[in-house]
Amino acid sequence: MKYKKMNQEDFTFLENIVGSENVSIKDNIEEDLAHDELKTVFSYPEAHVFVTDKFQIIKIMKYANNVLIPVTVRGSGTGLVGACVPIHGGILLDTTKMNKIIELDKTNMTLRVEPGVLLMEIADFVEKENLFYAPDPGEKSATIGGNIATNAGGMRAVKYGVTRDWIRGLEVVTPDGEVIITGGKVVKNCSGYSIKDLIIGSEGTLGIVVEATLKLIPLPKKTVSLLIPFKNREDAIAAVPKVIMDHSIPTAVEFLEKQSLLFSERFLGKKIPNANYDSYLLISYDGNSDTQINNDVETISDFCVNKLGAIDVFLVDTDERKDSVWDARGAFLEAIKASTTEIDECDVVLPRAHINEYLQFTQDISKELNIRIPYFGHAGDGNLHIYYCKDDLTDKEWNEKTKKGFEKMYQKAFSFGGLVSGEHGIGYAKKSYLELQLGSKQISLLRGIKQVFDPHNILNPGKVV
Repeated sequence: MKYKKMNQEDFTFLENIVGSENVSIKDNIEEDLAHDELKTVFSYPEAHVFVTDKFQIIKIMKYANNVLIPVTVRGSGTGLVGACVPIHGGILLDTTKMNKIIELDKTNMTLRVEPGVLLMEIADFVEKENLFYAPDPGEKSATIGGNIATNAGGMRAVKYGVTRDWIRGLEVVTPDGEVIITGGKVVKNCSGYSIKDLIIGSEGTLGIVVEATLKLIPLPKKTVSLLIPFKNREDAIAAVPKVIMDHSIPTAVEFLEKQSLLFSERFLGKKIPNANYDSYLLISYDGNSDTQINNDVETISDFCVNKLGAIDVFLVDTDERKDSVWDARGAFLEAIKASTTEIDECDVVLPRAHINEYLQFTQDISKELNIRIPYFGHAGDGNLHIYYCKDDLTDKEWNEKTKKGFEKMYQKAFSFGGLVSGEHGIGYAKKSYLELQLGSKQISLLRGIKQVFDPHNILNPGKVV
């Protein structure tokens, strides 16, 4: 597709729609808007535009579709695969000012929000009403629009599922500037193909979410976490399916190693309690009574120590200990970034039975390529976050080693029945690996869906497929 190079007429049109204070062009565009958090994909837009309501988006999309200007939607920019980077220039449509909580409906237990509302704002708002929105991605400053675009998961997915499971309805502006409403406040829906579920996880390539209706549940009254050390990785990973199968379903099951905790200690500048063992499971439970929680803690503690080979069980029960341990877990990505000059990520998801073997393969690749590869993961749902660290490699060495390493690691994941991405998406950076995974027929189907939604290929072109 040959896109229009933007000129003053186009910039003036945008300024008339949103106001000149909400438009930046050319040299006035900040560098941060040319990349996401990982910075592996870099490209400037021709215009950065803040929008404040859906009517502005409708007008902009009608115009862009008519004159063939590419449009890329951006929220907080916390992605890791270049999905919000405007690789073909054009308009970078920024929805962070569309940040209103529209309606809390306690009868239907739903929350209507604009796409720019932050995940942390949603949690704070509903918990004050003793309600709960369960998805818990690590980046709490991400927008709900970004979470929907990537079908974000997070640490509570093992019990509560991912973003798609918590979206009741969407209002969406299509690439040609029309509005569709799919789903709503209803609990059940068997009315034709689920366009809602196509939009979720499509990374801004099919439509622009301008309003979302979220499912809520009553807020669990009690939560507790357990930090459980094991003598090695094999024992810790082997314990995961047994913990999930034999007892109450945990809220979260995270796999940690000493190296990652030390990264966080240095990054956060504070000591983490009981961080002197090689491998850990960090397990959380929630419920509505002390009796229920205490029974879960007693049962799982006895099971882990006496049946699964755990060294000990540390109760993370005070606010100080909770903050310390979970802050350390939440800081892993930033801590790894701070330890090196550049990183790239492999965000695979595997059947739980193959996690240990895959991590051993990762260590073998690290030795073979002589490159540092720290990792951590959501052991409960098989989603691993594996990071290649550039350290003092030259650009040529870095590019060669990441290319070779990623190809091997994705092929190994596929051999286990794994997938390219568990929660960070495909964007631009992982497109080639998605093609390897799906094959020509499925890729053809995805491209056909894109063609139906966006025949001129103006909405986030060059991403996913």
